[in-house]
Amino acid sequence: MELGAAKKRCRDVIERIERLPSSTKITPSCKRTLLKLAHSELSFLSRSTSSTPLSVNIGHIETVVHILHHPLITGVSRVCKPIPMCHKTSSQNVHVDIVCTLNRNPVWIIVSDRNPNYITWNEPQTNKTKGLQCRVQQLTAAAASAVALRPSSVILFFSHGLSSFLSDKLKHEFEATQVQLCHPGFRFDLVEEEGDWIDVLVARTYQEAAVFEIKMGDVKDDDVLSSVSDVKVSPMAANWDLLEDTTLLFPGFYSAVSKVQLFSFDVENMETAKRGECDVVNFDTTALIALVSAISNGGTEKLLATPESELRQRFKGNYEFVIGQVMSEIQNPILVKLGSAISGKRGIICETVHSEFKELVSMYGGPNEKLRASHLLKYLRVVPDSPSKRMMSLPTTRKLALKCKIVFGTGDYWCAPTATANMAFVRAVSQAGMSLCTIEHRPRALTGD
Repeated sequence: MELGAAKKRCRDVIERIERLPSSTKITPSCKRTLLKLAHSELSFLSRSTSSTPLSVNIGHIETVVHILHHPLITGVSRVCKPIPMCHKTSSQNVHVDIVCTLNRNPVWIIVSDRNPNYITWNEPQTNKTKGLQCRVQQLTAAAASAVALRPSSVILFFSHGLSSFLSDKLKHEFEATQVQLCHPGFRFDLVEEEGDWIDVLVARTYQEAAVFEIKMGDVKDDDVLSSVSDVKVSPMAANWDLLEDTTLLFPGFYSAVSKVQLFSFDVENMETAKRGECDVVNFDTTALIALVSAISNGGTEKLLATPESELRQRFKGNYEFVIGQVMSEIQNPILVKLGSAISGKRGIICETVHSEFKELVSMYGGPNEKLRASHLLKYLRVVPDSPSKRMMSLPTTRKLALKCKIVFGTGDYWCAPTATANMAFVRAVSQAGMSLCTIEHRPRALTGD
């Protein structure tokens, strides 16, 4: 590879890192790690001369960033970092390129940008380089022994492909299955503008890539729900719709909530949901409050027209907080965002959220907020508090409160993203290295309307 071309690839990948889609929910520390690796490679190349034989790692970084642009990847909590093996007989670390959620399931992704001709199955014991068999053995052992970071699958991404011999070995020894991680149109096309000229650079398409998935088994607790009777059914309207007069009173609310797909929790549906094979969304208390709040339901003008002294008397020290939410609602109506995020999905809440929500609405909600709350609950299923084992393995701290672990852990158990405004808890989980699937929104408060 020419030195100039290698430097150009470094600069391009730095730009791609900066343009990573918000859907990845990649942590700032993960982005810093990627930028540090790319800048380090560029710095190395800048010190090289054209006569120096090039041995570059930019292809590996390019591939990691390429995968991070995949539309089904979210909750990126760790990149290009070692993960300790928790097995009693080993204190080694294993390198994992991406810890994230893929299609609502926690996964580890390991990238190889090597020429497939130089990838071997076994290496002599005197050789410091591990063969593929040894690496995969260590990865699966680390994945099986992990608790908080345990993945449902380990994904091996060989960007230049893999020989049929090694492919067969992976399939037979580790029960790996070959999968398609890329999809049509999933590629980079870099465009540079220079004066009146536009230069379209040919990007790597990864058409030759070979991707393998090794299932690690269920990452959830043993079945918490022993029967259909464990799931509470909220009282339903006869036709599973809101009353017509409610539709006229709260059109935005009705438009958002009516997009939730209703279904009966029979045994087949329960098992399908728990396997992550149907779209389920878990709501925490902040999401339910946001849906029924007067601020979200056309009450902004009324609040702004109220004298400041009256508002300060009503909201006390929360006056600035409420006004901030009003301004946020005017700029970005929350029912539009939440309605889009929950459209076509089945809604669940755990018992902890159910009781907390009813208590808060009873204490602080006004007549209209209480009416919306009662109708909202008709669209949701109440499931037992059933937090996943990996969530409960996190230490309980001020930032990782037990109640929040139960709420978010129940969503994790059901392979469902949790709709929430509790960004402090989401950040704390991510800082612990755990990938978590969430639907994030701005907070809204009950106003007593």
